Amino acid sequence: MTGLLRQLFISCRAYLCVRTLLGLLFLYAGIMKLGDLQNFATVIDGFGLLPESWVGPAAVMLPALELLAALGLLADMRGALGAVMIMLLLFVAVLSYGILLGLDIDCGCFGPEDPEAQAYGTLRSSLARDMAMMMAAAYLYWWRHTQLTKQSRQGLFIRKK
Repeated sequence: MTGLLRQLFISCRAYLCVRTLLGLLFLYAGIMKLGDLQNFATVIDGFGLLPESWVGPAAVMLPALELLAALGLLADMRGALGAVMIMLLLFVAVLSYGILLGLDIDCGCFGPEDPEAQAYGTLRSSLARDMAMMMAAAYLYWWRHTQLTKQSRQGLFIRKK
């Protein structure tokens, strides 16, 4: 059984599934936020981390970056996974800050259609979800480092110069 689990864990299909799922989550989140920028700006302002003049630009830039990173991740482009990981680290830091202050606000993770927007006090569940996504991104890094290195040593990848 453990051999089967190990094979699944290192398979190209598992890598593709995790990368696709993470990319689709970021794509959905970015689209939903861009669909209602004013509401998302209100959520950002609720954390009290940015000056008022920066809230509007941040409400546009963050979902745009999510979309670009998602598309890059779906296409397996260089730098996209790093961008996703940096955003997840930012999200975890902001959510942790909100929890530390005892804020009773929506995380704004998936825009105004987010079910959490209906029931506040969900920063802890949002933090858990973001930590799970960070684990998925860490798996992708691990897979790339171990499996691509192994395959290139075995001559399975021919790199053009």
